[in-house]
Amino acid sequence: MKTIIEPFKIKSVESIRFTTPSERKKILKDAFYNTFLIHSQDVLIDLLTDSGTSAMSSEQWAGIMRGDEAYAGSQSFYKFESVVKKITGFEYVIPTHQGRAAEKILFSVVGGERKYFPNNTHFDTTRANIEYTGAEAVDFITEVGRHPEKRADFKGNIDLIELESFINEVGPDNIPFVMLTVTNNSGGGQPVSMENIRATKKLCDEYGLKLFLDACRFAENAYFIKIRERGYESTSILEIAQEMFSYADGCTMSAKKDALVNIGGFLAMNDEDLMMKCRNVLIVTEGFPTYGGLAGRDLEAIAQGLEEVLEENYLQYRIRSIEYLGEKLLAADVPILEPPGGHAIYLDAKRFAPHIPADQYPGQSIVCEIYLQGGIRTVEIGSVMFGKYDKDGKLIPANLELVRLALPRRVYTQSHVDYVAEVIIEVFEKRNSLKGMKITYEAPILRHFTAKFEYI
Repeated sequence: MKTIIEPFKIKSVESIRFTTPSERKKILKDAFYNTFLIHSQDVLIDLLTDSGTSAMSSEQWAGIMRGDEAYAGSQSFYKFESVVKKITGFEYVIPTHQGRAAEKILFSVVGGERKYFPNNTHFDTTRANIEYTGAEAVDFITEVGRHPEKRADFKGNIDLIELESFINEVGPDNIPFVMLTVTNNSGGGQPVSMENIRATKKLCDEYGLKLFLDACRFAENAYFIKIRERGYESTSILEIAQEMFSYADGCTMSAKKDALVNIGGFLAMNDEDLMMKCRNVLIVTEGFPTYGGLAGRDLEAIAQGLEEVLEENYLQYRIRSIEYLGEKLLAADVPILEPPGGHAIYLDAKRFAPHIPADQYPGQSIVCEIYLQGGIRTVEIGSVMFGKYDKDGKLIPANLELVRLALPRRVYTQSHVDYVAEVIIEVFEKRNSLKGMKITYEAPILRHFTAKFEYI
């Protein structure tokens, strides 16, 4: 098989500033050992997130120039709406400035005390927006998904037996809807099978519940279905995506992922009454229904990006790029969550630094060392991001202790990825010198964004 090449050519470049180890040591200390607080100019390769960090295409930039900036009834909105409806099939589409705004609007309407939202795995902003209303976000990842070292085709699936037991325990009247995150970000970027989506919908119907998708990475999930699930080998990505959405009653979407743009999102559904309530919140918080916190040029770029992300050559390159990095790390015995996911490689911090207990945040220690050694910015996805405290103030650790290396779309080349692998391997070889960390400041919600740390 020939080398899978990038299905694009580079038209514009941005210079990278190189830093020295001594400079990085000071930069990290000044940022209180939180990579979120490091200035981007001090980062050599930025793998903090794949959200809003994509390189846009020439056609998307052309759309930027074509944007209709009318306050109401913008032509760019109707183009955007048409593409979203073609892919999702949902009748009502509400633009928002990003995915968490869609979540904020939705859960403000349907959330509240004694409400529960089951999911395969909620990501940070979804959980925060649910819990902000007083409701509870509950995860039911499939059993194999709880074991980073085990391989399975669809580790992102929801555990249907646990889900049904939970529905009976709290009662369907207390569950506004069930969610599925595709792909499962906190679970390692792992895909959800069509069989699991279909079965979840069937279970929801039995209990009179709606099903919503967190669809940030729907196209990557669709590609995994095509290459891994029997019966979809000859089905187009668009058709797979359309079937995925056909089992849902609505979705939230951060366009900053699979729509290949730097800002934007939407909320879509079939329930007119729910749509009207959400639209009223939108008008108060985001803007008029035909722009929803976005400029017309952003709506144009999203519409184009949603078309481009369905191209199979792009998705083949995208998924293979992640897999390539994973293979390099596995060849050096670096413990990662297997198999490689759709948008990121996840280091298994428990096996990477077993001498650091969960309450000393092994993932954060690894994140800091990766920056010190190579100027690479990554992010902890473990007990810093998802840990909670019991009534006595003792940490309740997250199920998984991970470090995410999220690759921006269409940004870095193979040599960049080779460099990343070299740095990670170097850190792993010196892993016994890693030290535990403690939090010296934390916010009550989404603490990982602004927390401050010290070494113990």
